Amino acid sequence: MHYYRTGGSKPPLVLVHGFSDDGLCWISVGRAMEGTYDVVMPDARGHGRSEAPARGYGPLDQADDLAGLIARLGLQRPIILGHSMGAISVLVLAGRHPKIPRAVVLEDPPAWWAKGPLPYNPKWRAETKAWLAEIRTHTLEEIVAFERAEEPGWPEDDLLPWADSKLRLHPNVFRQTGRIGVDWPAVLGKIACPVLLLTADTTRDAIVTEAEAAALRAMVPHLSIAHIDQAGHSIHRDQPARFLKAVQAFCDELPNSAK
Repeated sequence: MHYYRTGGSKPPLVLVHGFSDDGLCWISVGRAMEGTYDVVMPDARGHGRSEAPARGYGPLDQADDLAGLIARLGLQRPIILGHSMGAISVLVLAGRHPKIPRAVVLEDPPAWWAKGPLPYNPKWRAETKAWLAEIRTHTLEEIVAFERAEEPGWPEDDLLPWADSKLRLHPNVFRQTGRIGVDWPAVLGKIACPVLLLTADTTRDAIVTEAEAAALRAMVPHLSIAHIDQAGHSIHRDQPARFLKAVQAFCDELPNSAK
């Protein structure tokens, strides 16, 4: 696994990106947080500069990858924040390895906990592969310009890493088959650390509904939920100041001790 790290003798914060992004897609958030935290931004397997094995792209694999990276780097009780696919990885990590995180933040994850042992979505896979194939017919500069026009409110510093991540994505990430093999009640019932779920407007392509958020709280009773309106699926890009305010407020309420 490849990763980026700001360093320093500060509490660790791990930022876990979503599908088709990579670690540098957190650059604006990392810069905003590096004064307080030692920020670690890994590339998930098949993304960015990390290796792309032939299989193993489910949430259990990704959660264990994160646990291994955290152990390898010697991070003590990190706060772990994940977006979309990364949020699911973080959620599973908190249940499979409950002694690792000090706290976790989930930014608009796919609500698989509310849907049972569902299969991977072949329609989504085909559409996403077609979308990426079309993007890759353009230059990096053209992709940046397109996304700037599509998302004029996004931080300028995020546009180049976003575009570059699409060109780096390895095709093996689409090889996951079968069902999403997570026993959600069993995994979520073991989460002991504080948890914050960030939701946004489903009318603007955010994916967690109120009912799905309530279903997660039923399984994780100590879950906190913060809704950020005027944002879609990429809350940290659509409303960066409000995203950072919500995350920092949650972190400020954590016990001072990282034990």
